[in-house]
Amino acid sequence: MKKFTAVVAHINFIGFLYGQTGVVRGTVTDAITNEPLPFANVVIKGMNKGSTTNEKGQYEITGVPVGLYNIEASYIGYLPKTEFEVQVSQARPAIVNFKLRENTAQIGEVTVTAQNSFNRSQESPVSLNTIGINEIQRNPGANQDISRVIQSLPGVASTPNFRNDIIIRGGAPNENRFYLDGIEIPSINHFGTQGSSGGPVGLINVQTIREVDFYTGAFPVERSNALSSVMDIKLKEGNEEKLKYVFQVGASEAGLTVDGPLTNNTSFIASARRSYLQFLFSLLELPFLPTYNDFQFKTRTKLSEKSQLVILGLGALDYAPLNPNANSTEEQRYILAYLPVFNQWNYSIGARYTYFGKNSFTNVVLSRFMLNNEAFKYPDNNENLLKLLDYQSREIENKLRVENVARVGKLKVTTGGLFEQVKYSTATTDRRFANGFVLDYASELVRYKYGAFAQVSGTSLKGRLDYSVGIRTEGLNFNEHMGNPLNQLSPRISLAYNLTDRWALNANWGIYYQLPPFPTLGFRDNVGNLVNTSARYIRSDHYITGISWFPSTTAKVAIEGFLKKYFNYPFLLRDSVSLANLGSDFGVIGNAPAVFNNQGRAYGVELSYQQKLYKGFFGILAITAVRSEFQDRNGIYRPSAWDNRLIATATFGKKFGRNWEFGFQYQYLGGAPYTPIDTIKSGFIPNFQNNSFGFLDFSRINSERVEGFHRLNARIDKKWFFARYNLNVYFDIQNALGLAPQGAPRFDAVRDENGQPIVNPNDPSRYLTRLIPNSSTGPALPSIGVIVEF
Repeated sequence: MKKFTAVVAHINFIGFLYGQTGVVRGTVTDAITNEPLPFANVVIKGMNKGSTTNEKGQYEITGVPVGLYNIEASYIGYLPKTEFEVQVSQARPAIVNFKLRENTAQIGEVTVTAQNSFNRSQESPVSLNTIGINEIQRNPGANQDISRVIQSLPGVASTPNFRNDIIIRGGAPNENRFYLDGIEIPSINHFGTQGSSGGPVGLINVQTIREVDFYTGAFPVERSNALSSVMDIKLKEGNEEKLKYVFQVGASEAGLTVDGPLTNNTSFIASARRSYLQFLFSLLELPFLPTYNDFQFKTRTKLSEKSQLVILGLGALDYAPLNPNANSTEEQRYILAYLPVFNQWNYSIGARYTYFGKNSFTNVVLSRFMLNNEAFKYPDNNENLLKLLDYQSREIENKLRVENVARVGKLKVTTGGLFEQVKYSTATTDRRFANGFVLDYASELVRYKYGAFAQVSGTSLKGRLDYSVGIRTEGLNFNEHMGNPLNQLSPRISLAYNLTDRWALNANWGIYYQLPPFPTLGFRDNVGNLVNTSARYIRSDHYITGISWFPSTTAKVAIEGFLKKYFNYPFLLRDSVSLANLGSDFGVIGNAPAVFNNQGRAYGVELSYQQKLYKGFFGILAITAVRSEFQDRNGIYRPSAWDNRLIATATFGKKFGRNWEFGFQYQYLGGAPYTPIDTIKSGFIPNFQNNSFGFLDFSRINSERVEGFHRLNARIDKKWFFARYNLNVYFDIQNALGLAPQGAPRFDAVRDENGQPIVNPNDPSRYLTRLIPNSSTGPALPSIGVIVEF
């Protein structure tokens, strides 16, 4: 301990010898035309330091002490903007570029209000939260995984296990959409569930992220195919001066990020990560050994003063074999008995060309996504026997989207259209069903999607009323109904009335549509005929209203009430269950016969308090009361699998002297419903041999409920800033209280001393069965990590 203290003191002393100051530089431009704004003011809030831009909109602030700062840009006739928590260091300049929106309410003196400090838009005055890179990196228990970071935001729940399934205001995990710099990325998790959006580990390296806009309602009109949320991830720009590197190593992975110039007009940022979970899992004698890799890049080329080209890519390679040597305990044998082997890879690649006109800009976005998903399972994991599961599938999406954003007088007008080619193929053999049923089919599907959108936004009543009206429509040439864009008209309207410079009333109404999963659209019978030919777009009507209070330029309090009504949800006939109840497990969902008339509803109220960095303090408090219900096979509304009822998260932290930082997060997740096991069907010997996991009794759908779960996460960071590099050492602990969530009881046969199932002496066609309580003391998961920037 004395040696460790001496080393820390020595490093601190060396850091003191260097002048602990850095540089902040960047540009201030018009958000629509990208024209530079000369003589704009840029100030570091809380300090007597600032600068003005030159004729090219460039600024530089020197001699800034190392630390985190809120930086504000303002210009006459424009709304001021604040970038929160900008990290200033010696090793590299802090690049902060501002894009300011014209103040259409009044032209004259700059007015800085508390509301203007937060990211607000006329299109989405409700249900929008923005989080920056420092908030992402230091989030306790999230392990720098963006899918887990957003669980601290209002309305966001998750499954209380090691997966990243995101449940937004009672909606299923398949209802979320993700964008990187405006380019759609269908999958952001390793080992993703096909037909849904979750997985155990995020595949986006947070070292490449600048900030995230997270919409839980009032979606922008140019963002499609979402019912519950849109995550718009904005990536960093590559350094234009010289190569920079970030090396990180944590409990489960190691990664390297590089950014810098490629040419005089082109910069890049790229990263690669590889996990070593398989080694840790092997040492811990866990029954599966996951390995994941991901790769990411972005380039930006300034083609001219009026145009630029962004190209980016994201890919993942995942493999999860079983560990047959880990079979000494009952839990190990249970997992080995039902878990398949997974092999999955996917990639997204896209380009965005932007042209800036006199009063507008136009984006042309071209992208491609491909997913390859394979899984197999042998009885007792004996490869000499006939496979219980042999699954292979591919999804391909080729997309073109054109959008124009123009300033017409005092109005902002957004217009555009899209054209997409979607391909789906599968070869499926699955014997894990009751009563000898075998799912055995192959399918190939190629279809085309098209659409258009428009939105008008403005301000009236001397700046007190912000409004936005939009409409969207799209179609898919799958059947006559889906192919008619008039059947998918998606109007929306948003209003925000500023009672004072600190209080605002906000509201939104909109209709949103989403395609059913490709496994549902492409499902065929055993002679090759498409089964679900009556498919419909899933529809959700949103009603949102709320009030916001901004007690200071760094704090926001909001209360929102919401109602979501669902129509046309696929109802799977084989199990008599709505697809809205599925999506939180591995594999694939939706590959079954379905009707498209299921209805649901989710409603509730949210309270949130967000404190941006102020005198070293920061945090988010979010409390959501929610009900989520969908119809059962009799048309009666039942609690859905996501009906947690109460979700509460408190995330707070404090920066201390000498660059120490401490944060904690408390999460409470109300107990979710579950469907009990049909022990009679599951105990039938042929059924048990095909599926020892058991069969759910959907006639009693979600009739039981687990207990609520709470956990405490904590994190300590210590940073050092040197002339040539920055060092961050952190200690993170998940579930510090050592609590485990209660799960649905596990089903198994009664077994003899050799682990073999015992036949029921009163019924030789069945095994003796039992239900095993699924609750135990959960491990606290400590993690130590190192991040080096140089």
